[in-house]
Amino acid sequence: MTPRWLEGKVALVTGSSRGLGSGIVKVLAEYGATVIVHHRDSLGRARGVVQDIESAGGSATIVQADLTIDDDVRRMFEAIRRDVGPVDILVNNAGTSQSKDIFEITREDWDRLLSTNLSSTFLCCKAVAEDMKARRWGRIIMISSVVARQGALYGHVHYAASKSGMIGLAKTLARTMAPYQVTVNTLGVGMVETELLHQTLSDEQVASARGRIPLGRLLQSSEVGHLCAFLSSEHASFITGAMIDINGGMVMDG
Repeated sequence: MTPRWLEGKVALVTGSSRGLGSGIVKVLAEYGATVIVHHRDSLGRARGVVQDIESAGGSATIVQADLTIDDDVRRMFEAIRRDVGPVDILVNNAGTSQSKDIFEITREDWDRLLSTNLSSTFLCCKAVAEDMKARRWGRIIMISSVVARQGALYGHVHYAASKSGMIGLAKTLARTMAPYQVTVNTLGVGMVETELLHQTLSDEQVASARGRIPLGRLLQSSEVGHLCAFLSSEHASFITGAMIDINGGMVMDG
């Protein structure tokens, strides 16, 4: 039986109507959290995730917001605070990628991807910081990537830059929030078996990437969810400012 480490906590996972985010939010619900399933424009998928969670005995609700828009982010957190309660656990997962390299990426491509992946993370962190400071408790987790350490394999420089930026944001925020017993950590996620992976890379590229992973398989979203649950629990109360790799040995640092 899954331990109820997160009983009584409210957890928001951004971009959780599909892919990696849906796997994370389902696992946090298993650990007892009341979870918030966020989507931008995929209400049907979000409803499906909530149905899965409730069928398993969990508690979940849906919020919609474009996280690149300041007013949307403020509205979303106000609605969560009013309807469910202040956010205890924030998992910054929302993001996208694009199959282009430096020779093809336009300024518009760059701005759009950095806004979606990095600026949205800043806005969400800013939105929860005051509440967490006042209550002297909180957990913030950044879903970064193995590319932040090694660079993107196929030239996605804007994606790699956005994921590297999350590390600097997390470490600085960890120092700022430490006096208030709020921890901030980053996950260096490897190749996850998701829709986005197969939309971004060809079958040949996925096979080549899998061949670089010592454990010989792709990461499952539920495995990231279990790590998020641990970092959100009291068992991880002395871990902050860390970059934790979960990539099957693709990058071994330290």
